[in-house]
Amino acid sequence: MRKKKESLRASILDSLKNRKKSRPKLAAEPDRPEGTLIASYNVHKCVGADRRFDPERTSRVIHEIDADVIGLQEADTRFGERTGLLDLRRLERETGLIPVPVAGVTKAHGWHGNVVLFKQGTVRNVHQINLPGLEPRGALIAELELARGGSLRIIAAHLGLLHRSRAQQTRLIVDLMNDGSDTPTILLGDLNEWRLGDRSSLNTFQSAFGPLPPAVPSFPSALPLLALDRIMANRRGMISAVEVHDSPLARIASDHLPIKAVVSLETLASDDRVHSHIA
Repeated sequence: MRKKKESLRASILDSLKNRKKSRPKLAAEPDRPEGTLIASYNVHKCVGADRRFDPERTSRVIHEIDADVIGLQEADTRFGERTGLLDLRRLERETGLIPVPVAGVTKAHGWHGNVVLFKQGTVRNVHQINLPGLEPRGALIAELELARGGSLRIIAAHLGLLHRSRAQQTRLIVDLMNDGSDTPTILLGDLNEWRLGDRSSLNTFQSAFGPLPPAVPSFPSALPLLALDRIMANRRGMISAVEVHDSPLARIASDHLPIKAVVSLETLASDDRVHSHIA
């Protein structure tokens, strides 16, 4: 038990050291990487660290990220008849991002607050998954045909706050990976797991996604200490190292910082899966 606590403490100390060393990048700096950029962002229902509801500010952060594919969490109101909080038509005009269609909803942007937006390509299939647990949680699975070439399956999820619920939800997602599909897959979202080591509910994903990538602290946005947000792929070398999008605006627009990585299109054409029986 002491070793596990020391591991978490060391991770927090490393985060604080890296925070002091790094200089926040201004939004105007041209740092857009080459390749297909994917991102994940818990927009916290467009309520910022200053407790102000400001969808316009949230949209500006999404514009800063300039992702080709992005998964959003908490993009809808949570209770009653879910209602989308962003101006998706304006976002499409300004960024080219269009939402993956979700069936059976009228006013909501996504599924249990999960939204997948992409720039160029076509949607081959969409699945809306209810995740088990005490809270209403879900995952949105989108199979995309990218304009640059290659098929990509995105699993955008927001896992529960309770450890027992997360354990059930991770097992279900792994079961979904055993569908016989050979499509390269990326899991992204707010996975709500701050534990490291053996106690982490994310260890279940290793059978489908291999060893977990290094944790990148993204919460809370003003001083990120915990890696609640994750991006992982089921093929080796498929994504670059995950980074936070740390800008002055991002640090106040939500209680989470966005995270991002670049997809290797060459890997999409290969068959370097984590395990031969899992796609």
